Amino acid sequence: MNIADALAYLDAHAGYDKTGRIEHPSLDRISRLVEAMGDPQDAAPVIHVTGTNGKGSTAQIITQLLVAHGLTVGTFTSPHLERVNERICRDNEPISDEDLADQVGAVVDLALVTGVEPSYFDIVTACAFRWFADVAVDVVVLEVGLLGRWDATNVADARVAVVTNVGMDHLEFAGPTLAHVAAEKAGIIKPDSTLVLGETDAALAAIFRAAGAAHVVEREIDFECIENQLALGGRKLDIRTPKATYTDLFLPLHGRHQGDNAACALAAVEEFFDARLDREVVEEGFAAVRWPGRFEVLGHQPLVIVDGAHNPAGADACAQVMDDDFDPAGKRIVVVGFLQGRDPGQMLSALRVDEADLIVCCTPPSGRGLPASDVAAAARDMGCENVLVVPSVDKACDAALAQAGADDAVLVTGSLYVVGAARAHLIKALP
Repeated sequence: MNIADALAYLDAHAGYDKTGRIEHPSLDRISRLVEAMGDPQDAAPVIHVTGTNGKGSTAQIITQLLVAHGLTVGTFTSPHLERVNERICRDNEPISDEDLADQVGAVVDLALVTGVEPSYFDIVTACAFRWFADVAVDVVVLEVGLLGRWDATNVADARVAVVTNVGMDHLEFAGPTLAHVAAEKAGIIKPDSTLVLGETDAALAAIFRAAGAAHVVEREIDFECIENQLALGGRKLDIRTPKATYTDLFLPLHGRHQGDNAACALAAVEEFFDARLDREVVEEGFAAVRWPGRFEVLGHQPLVIVDGAHNPAGADACAQVMDDDFDPAGKRIVVVGFLQGRDPGQMLSALRVDEADLIVCCTPPSGRGLPASDVAAAARDMGCENVLVVPSVDKACDAALAQAGADDAVLVTGSLYVVGAARAHLIKALP
């Protein structure tokens, strides 16, 4: 199988229109696949990360801290921005096209042998586990794709389970309350796990504590970010953990919330080693963190930022970071698009687009993309007067840049499908 064949196979399993909607989540398909592979998910210890927001950043920080410590690290994240290869990395380097094609080919063969009809996420997850075993990584960092209990990554047993926070998301499989969502996320906690708990709501924290971890460390009790200041290009942090206090750390990510993610990550790596970390390791790991498409600055004069704020909590954080970390002197121009299933009014309100000078609405390049005209109608219902409908992401970005002066700011946000397409275009278009 070559990479074109592999991508075609993945595409044939992407979307409910091709595979059917999942009515009853189950680990049966992925369990049968990895069993046929010889259970590669057990080949290396696992740090497993879930949460409504912040799990991607936390997983990246954990990865960099482990790499700085000298380990070979396999990292599985989702979704990707531009290429599916980004989901499966060794020491931050995405899997090659050749290796990805080989792994997909192996899954195809095993699916036929076992009679499994895997989903897209089953396939990519199985590929990740098999490749990590093939290249003999020392540790695997897994980001949950959906909730936790029935997520395909949950065939692995975590040495350290990390919960960043709990919000109202993926309510098609959990809910209607935060307690229901928390119970599903708690499914990644195994009897031998150490739980690093970032959620501070007392009622929700009790759900996670009751999940049966061998050991629990909690934000605001055992660890926390005790100082969090704006710095050029990121944040300056002081972090207290159960084993040490680390002061004056620089993290090159934007947003006050990244201090909380960094505290979770640092606590998780300490618990993995059951030891404090050398300050030089922490400094090196933090300095190396990159998280493309998440409040990423692509240009100046005008300021151009892309941020995948794909749910209301993420949208609210995006708006807050824009105010706190940048506060542009000139006009604010927002390019935005969402997937179906999101309430565009709720998302636009969280993004505070009524404070923007221009909103350019586009359609994500996905079969589940919400039409740009629907987003525009929601913006006008909020009282926004200067609203453009430009369905193509590339042309929407061009329209925004055409209206932007040197002191202005262009924010491209919403679905990661929008951000991924915009990022690829803007990197070429900007000087």
